[in-house]
Amino acid sequence: QVTLVESGGGLVQAGGSLRLSCVASGRTFSNYGMGWFRQAPGKEREFAATITGNGGFTYYADSVKGRLTISRDNAKNTVYLQMNSLKPEDTAVYYCAARSGPITSTIEREYRYWGQGTQVTVSS
Repeated sequence: QVTLVESGGGLVQAGGSLRLSCVASGRTFSNYGMGWFRQAPGKEREFAATITGNGGFTYYADSVKGRLTISRDNAKNTVYLQMNSLKPEDTAVYYCAARSGPITSTIEREYRYWGQGTQVTVSS
């Protein structure tokens, strides 16, 4: 069993930055590929970013590429999402997720464990 707890969300003006954190408890963190997903009001949850267990490979949705950066610190059991140049359309609840096996995935159903989400609101 893996428990994920996100933090770092909040209200920010367009063009600003936030860093989300997700702390995992449970088994060996490096055995899990990690992902960040987001759900905007009235929309389905969508993929944002993913990272391998050793942090050596990352992949992003086109909508966030160049502005959001996923990273991890396995010694701290933590995955991060650095968010720069934020836009109002980035407003959403952001979820971190863990999948069994240290590889990446953009597919929601491949992730077994989910955090409770953290709200990010970008004002124009």
